[in-house]
Amino acid sequence: MRRVAGVVFDTDGVITDSARVHAAAWKASFDACLKAHPPADPYERRPFDRDDYLRYVDGKSRMDGAASFLASRGLALPLGALTDPPGTDTVGAVAAYKEQLFTDQLRAGGIEAYPGTLLLLRHLRGRGVAMAAASASRHARDLLSLSGVLPYFAAVVDGAEASRLGLPGKPAPDLFLEAADRLGLPPGRTAVIEDSLAGVEAGRRGGFRLVVGVDRSAGSGTRAALLGRGADTVVDDLSELLTDSFEE
Repeated sequence: MRRVAGVVFDTDGVITDSARVHAAAWKASFDACLKAHPPADPYERRPFDRDDYLRYVDGKSRMDGAASFLASRGLALPLGALTDPPGTDTVGAVAAYKEQLFTDQLRAGGIEAYPGTLLLLRHLRGRGVAMAAASASRHARDLLSLSGVLPYFAAVVDGAEASRLGLPGKPAPDLFLEAADRLGLPPGRTAVIEDSLAGVEAGRRGGFRLVVGVDRSAGSGTRAALLGRGADTVVDDLSELLTDSFEE
């Protein structure tokens, strides 16, 4: 970390605790779809769970995540579009239903930044390290604002920006490369901090100097999976990066 001039942070699960809200909204949407269109194989009818979220959805755009999970259960729904009415008859409708559930929950309760992340943000700002936030979520800027950390970031590249620019989703590195470019830095002088498997792979593909994985799961196997996708190191909380050697 002492050798980087900039850091690109993922948002959900890295900066804010919003990943749990995303996961709950996806579960309600997918479980409704599985009930409406039960797969032929009884095993594939099992409810959506955390492993499914990490493997098929986390870090991806809504359409990519919905399509990936539904395909894993053998469901060949029409693609549709994100503008479809929320429901279960198309991939777009499932994604729109998730969006409706997430937005409703966002309005009902607050979103906070992780304390360890706040410590790291303050430390990096004190050292003059440039910071950007990048996320496939169209809500990223709102989440950063609601949690009070938006002023730390010189650049924000969210799902709306990615769509406008035609950037492919993770594990393609384009989202992170765009964020680094807006900081005026090459990837070789920039770190990426991510909690999703697709995001860690994107950081590695992009040639970033350091890729830090964040494992906030209580289950086993996530740390090894993040390392397997290309993380240089994995921490449970970003405060772990504030070691004595890093302070020096």
